[in-house]
Amino acid sequence: MSKLEQFLDQKYVDLETCRKNGETVRTPVWFVVIDELIYIVTRENTGKVKRIKNNHNVKIMPCTFRGKPVGVWTSGQATFVKNEEAEKAIKSRKKKYGFLTGFVNFCTSKKGNLIVILVKIE
Repeated sequence: MSKLEQFLDQKYVDLETCRKNGETVRTPVWFVVIDELIYIVTRENTGKVKRIKNNHNVKIMPCTFRGKPVGVWTSGQATFVKNEEAEKAIKSRKKKYGFLTGFVNFCTSKKGNLIVILVKIE
């Protein structure tokens, strides 16, 4: 089984990022897989974005809505993508999560513009 297979039929991943002091923070998030790459759409003024800007090393694992593990941790490198690649991820997220996407976008709009994180698993 490839490292990517455990993510294919899941709705959430636990994204583990690191603070400057080395403490880890785990956040359950929506994600999409496109061309064997994992994309996470979030808002630019969130803690996870700030932490990734300081340290691109992340871990991800399939999880439930509340963060209960349903897979194994996989290390990766997170980067931010823009333009067509970001738009493709945003559209894929809307297709995967349906009407909830609009609701979440409305509820989080005060946290800035949408930003897309690409996680390349190692």
